[in-house]
Amino acid sequence: MELLDAVVGIAESAGRAIMDVYETDFAVEAKADESPITAADRRAHDVIRAGLEKLPDNLPILSEEARTVPWEVRRHWRDYWLVDPLDGTKEFVQRNGQFTVNIALVSGGRPVMGVVHVPVSGATYSGIVGQGAWRRDRDAEAQAIRVAALSSGTVRVVGSRSHRGPDLDGYLERLGPHEMIPMGSSLKFCIVAEGNADVYPRLGPTSEWDTAAAEAVLRAAGGEVVASDGQPLAYNKGPDLLNPWFIASGDDSRDWTSYLP
Repeated sequence: MELLDAVVGIAESAGRAIMDVYETDFAVEAKADESPITAADRRAHDVIRAGLEKLPDNLPILSEEARTVPWEVRRHWRDYWLVDPLDGTKEFVQRNGQFTVNIALVSGGRPVMGVVHVPVSGATYSGIVGQGAWRRDRDAEAQAIRVAALSSGTVRVVGSRSHRGPDLDGYLERLGPHEMIPMGSSLKFCIVAEGNADVYPRLGPTSEWDTAAAEAVLRAAGGEVVASDGQPLAYNKGPDLLNPWFIASGDDSRDWTSYLP
């Protein structure tokens, strides 16, 4: 728990750096892949890197904003930090508040500890797989969170504000009666983790830093994340840092992959 508390503090410090930019008339640039980046992304990266480098284990760091570590180096990593300093830059630019700071500890190809901090609301989700998951609102005491049991009624589906397409529409049609909850960034996992949604199907591209921290929180809360073939997501699996399609869910009494095309 001492390590988790330290990482929570680092994520919250990064959140404050993000808010310093959020409250200004910030500029938006484009990366090589056309995705947006702002000074907030860079400042949060610097805060997180500095904080993690002070931790005793001195583990390597892979961050979206410093992703030049070659596979020939990464392939030897067993334990490392996987970071998205500002997940949901589109939400940040739109000023809707649904963006997060994500820090995960990955061990043996799976995220085992995660922290997801929401700078605007001050909420912080954290979890250690096998030990539990928690939500803390600003300076309040942390409260344990747990996925919800699936009811016999309408399925609560959380989905992206920025990404939707015919594959997801087809999935929802096959799923049957459902309520769609639009949400940005890694918050979608957290909504499932705290029992306010049942499933998050992601039938589109994501990168490993987009999912690792929130996956750890969800699994720590009793949920699961599987690829379209039903197998767990694998991390640091090769030169390519893209995830396959996946489904994040709470109650596993339903085969959520059966609705895939």
